[in-house]
Amino acid sequence: MSTPINLNKIRKERDRSSRKARAAENTVAFGQTKSQKELLKAKAAKIARNLEAHKRET
Repeated sequence: MSTPINLNKIRKERDRSSRKARAAENTVAFGQTKSQKELLKAKAAKIARNLEAHKRET
């Protein structure tokens, strides 16, 4: 007779591997490099400074 199998452990392991695979796909599809994030942050800061400089004093 073979040893008993813990079905919950197998189910959790299968779910964990599928989540990890989905995360890897999302990283490729939606991920950004550090330099891209820094560039976006710099652009946003420049736009905010430009907007602040052109506000009308009331």
